Amino acid sequence: MGKTIIGISDMKVSRDPEELLITFSLGSCIGIVIWDPLAKVGGLLHYMLPQAKLDEEKARKKPYMFANTGIPLLFKEAYRLGAKKNHLQVKAFGGSQLLDSSNIFNIGQRNYQIMRRMFEKNNIKIAAEDIGGNVNRTVSLEIGTGRTVLKVSGRGEVEV
Repeated sequence: MGKTIIGISDMKVSRDPEELLITFSLGSCIGIVIWDPLAKVGGLLHYMLPQAKLDEEKARKKPYMFANTGIPLLFKEAYRLGAKKNHLQVKAFGGSQLLDSSNIFNIGQRNYQIMRRMFEKNNIKIAAEDIGGNVNRTVSLEIGTGRTVLKVSGRGEVEV
């Protein structure tokens, strides 16, 4: 199985049944996994910040860095490859408070809140999530099967 690593501020959508998408060290960042079991199309987005308006120039160069620009691109690319909105299984991970122990910036919480608002506005249901706390997460998606594995520091690995 070919492994594709999704870095911070990156995204990949695939319909290659032999591909494994994986992202590491989700702290305050959010990782969104989508998978259509009928079309066998899946994707993974690793975004860092809630709003592109924080840095419009950076948003043009790295649209996957921000929730409000990366999330629509994730779904559009999945649809382009044959996924259908009403078939998608959507899962979300991350949103920890790691470096900001005083909760001044609340980046993890803000990242999660904007994602929830965008999903509610577009009638997207979340099938599974593991959000918050003060842990790092690694998540992977097997495109051919939709198998999603979550590894949380201190808790081990589980299929979600």
